[in-house]
Order: sequence, then C-alpha cells, then structure tokens
Amino acid sequence: MAELMRFQNDEHEEQRLPRNVEAEATFLGALLIDNRVAEDVQIRLRPEHFYEPLHGRIYEQALKLLDKNMVATPVTLKPYFESDEAMRALGGPSYLAKLTGDGAGLIGARDFANQIYDLALLRELVSVGRTLVESALDTSETVDPKEQIEEAETALYRVSEGEAQEGGVSSFLQASTEALTNVERAFNSGGKVSGITTGLSDVNAKMGGLHRSDLLILAGRPGMGKTSLATNIAFNAAHRYLRDMEDGIAPADSLGAKTVFFSLEMSADQLATRILSEQAEISSEKLRMGAISRDDMHRLALASRELQDLPLFIDDTPALTIAALRTRARRLQRRQGIGLIVVDYLQLLQGSGRANDNRVNEISEISRGLKTLAKELQVPVIALSQLSRQVESREDKRPQLSDLRESGSIEQDADIVMFIFRDEYYHLAIRPDQPDGNSTPEQIAKYSAWEADHQSKVNKATVIVAKNRQGSTGNINLSFIAEFTKFGDLAPEDMPEEY
Repeated sequence: MAELMRFQNDEHEEQRLPRNVEAEATFLGALLIDNRVAEDVQIRLRPEHFYEPLHGRIYEQALKLLDKNMVATPVTLKPYFESDEAMRALGGPSYLAKLTGDGAGLIGARDFANQIYDLALLRELVSVGRTLVESALDTSETVDPKEQIEEAETALYRVSEGEAQEGGVSSFLQASTEALTNVERAFNSGGKVSGITTGLSDVNAKMGGLHRSDLLILAGRPGMGKTSLATNIAFNAAHRYLRDMEDGIAPADSLGAKTVFFSLEMSADQLATRILSEQAEISSEKLRMGAISRDDMHRLALASRELQDLPLFIDDTPALTIAALRTRARRLQRRQGIGLIVVDYLQLLQGSGRANDNRVNEISEISRGLKTLAKELQVPVIALSQLSRQVESREDKRPQLSDLRESGSIEQDADIVMFIFRDEYYHLAIRPDQPDGNSTPEQIAKYSAWEADHQSKVNKATVIVAKNRQGSTGNINLSFIAEFTKFGDLAPEDMPEEY
C-alpha cells in the first residue's frame, strides 16, 4: 500500500512539473521553417532542456544537421525518426510537418526558447528541492546537517548557472579545444601568458600567468611580504582588465580579471591604503599618520580618481568558514563575473564544526575546499599560508615544502606552491654595531663587510616556486620597495649571476 501511495504521489508531482509542451512544439516549428533561429539560441538551449523527450531528440538532430552545413526540415529529419516509437504514437514522421503548419512561432522564437530554458531550470530546482527534503528527513547519526547545507548550496549554484546535475564530463574535443585556446592566448601575448597576468614579467614567464581551476599557495614567514605580493597581483590583474575594457578588448580575450580579495587579517581600508601607497608612491606609514605634503595629497587624489572603477572587490569579514567563503565567491561570480580569488590567509579560515577538534583535519578540509572552489568556478585561487617556526631554527632560512604549517594536505591539494623570501630581513638581524671613535680596526672591517653584503640584498626578494604541476620549479628574483609595499621586476643589471 505504501509503495502504491508513493507511486501515486510521484505521478501527481510529475503532472505538476513546470513545462510548456506547446511552446516547445511552436519553437521547433519555427526552427524547421527558418534554421537561422538556431544561431541565437543554440549556445544556451540544449536538448535536455525540453520536457518532452521527443522534442529534445528533434532539436538535437536538427543541430547535428546544421553543424554539417545541411538544412533541417521535416524532409531531411524524416529518415532519423521513422523507427522512433514516440514519433509513431503521434502519427509517425508526419508529426514533423505538423510542427511547421503554423508559422506564428517565427515572431517570438527567442521568447519561446527562453521560456523552455527557464522552465527547465525550474524543474531542476524542483529536483534539488526534493533531494534536499529527502536528505533533511534522514536523521541517522552519520548525517551532518552542515554538509547537507553545503551540498544544497552547490546544487543551487549549478542551477543558477544553468548546469545539469550530471554535468562535468567533457569530450577530448572540448578539452583539446580549450587547451588550444590557452596556447593561442600565450602566443598572442608574446609567448609569456596563457592565463591571467600577475603584472610581474618574470613570474609570468615562469608560470605562464594564473590558470583557471588552479590553487596557488603563497607562503612565507611573517614580515616576508606575502600580503604585499598578493595585493600587487590582485591589483595588477584587476587593473589590466580595466585597461583592456577601455581599449575595447573582449572580456574573454583580456589577460586581466575581475578580482575578489578575501582579507581575514586586514580591513578593507588598510588594503586600499596599501594599493594607494603603491600607486601614488607615498610611504604607507606616512599615509596612516597623515604626515604628507600638499603635493603628496594631490598625487593621492589623482591615484584614487584613476582607480575608482577598478574591478577589485574586498571582503574583510572576519572568521569566515570555508563554506561561507565558497557561498560568497559563487554569489560574486554570478553577479560580477569574478575571474580571480585571493584569500589572506588560509589558517584564518574555519572548517566545519565536526573538524574543529583536530586542527590538521580542519586545515585539510579548508585546502580541499579551496581547490574544489577553483575547479567549480573555473578561476585561479591564490591562498596565502603561514609557515612553521622551524624555519627560524635553521641556519638556511629559505623555506621548504615541509615548512607548510599544520598539514601536508596543503602541498597535496595545491597546483603551485610559492614561497616568498627576503634575505634582507634576516641579514638585518645579524647587523654588527656601527663603528664609532672607540671601535677597533677589526670592528670597522666587520661592519664594512656586513654593509657591503647588505647592499646586495636591499630591496630584493626571491619567489621560490617549490611545486608546479604544469611547469618547472625554481627561483624568481624580484625587486621589493618596503616603503611602498611594492614588488616589481628586477632591472637586468640587478640580476644575480645564477639567474
């Protein structure tokens, strides 16, 4: 009896599903009369969006004929449906001719296509709702409500993007076409960048830019300049996108990207101050204290005015969970078209409640969540990370993969791991006393040797690419002006011999 009632309920629900079979038939009639209708709708409308399976098959076969530069008419489609059982039930292939009997659909073909698409999304939403209700009614101990909420958010995001629940499978043709597009972008940029530019030529040359679906870990000890480098890259990508739009370059061809910066450590105005300091070339310390001249104020106002349309969004919400961050990122991509995500920094994110009792498990969950986010949104994600204190206890302060703090899963989940290292920072710690009138020749010589060595380290930084799934590892030497928190390319004469 229970099974009979469930069957009756399912049948009743099926009858209530959103659909308009008449609109599907009218649209197909318009398509078979004028094949140009497909030019406007085939990118968005797919066969699975039709409620009536037969209509979906007719639409799919019509597109196949058009792809072969053939016309799609009732006559050319007839051979493909002579043995179709559903077509026989409607009178056989003559049903195709009936579809074209009324040409009224030609007037509003696009509107009919939009309605078919929207109703398909509503049916997908109903399916998500049913799954959500069934999952919520499961009260067994193995069920985690927070995990169900995260799954529901992911499913709703897919619906909002028009993706089928079972999507994600690509043919090799699709995958290779996308790969060739990336190669073409790199070729057109002079053989340097196939992804999003970092604004730093040497970094671009090493990695080819920032690639979609990649998780990049930028790690370092406090004081190395992690946030400064991440801010520079975020600004450079957003500024390149703004410049490309002004130059009339299509968004798909731009080497820049709209960028969101999740700042869990600094406030939005502090980050903005850093960017303004960099662009106006005014000391960030002077900006904070207000110790600037009228000329500085003029340069600051000019920089602010030039950057008012910069597509860089800052979210400084503290103590974000990985689930909340993913939800916000999805929303921003849907509304703004975000192409790059920066997280400062990974250890300040929180995992789900069930992982909080074990910090290693929590960090593993966070790193996996960031990698999943990169693949889901098809954007590069840069996550900053702290390093363990064991770096300080070594004579060689250069960081290693084993220094990644609290979890080996960070290294495992990341596509690229980069360390930022400034020898100047550590060299200052061994500075000898400055000579005075009572200093011995040995003390003077020692200080002179230190000073000469220090000059070779001032305003220089090294980015160590310790892991790179898509390319080689190695060192990238950059300039760093601490006063303006600004990284840049080294001039040729400043390059070390091994470079």
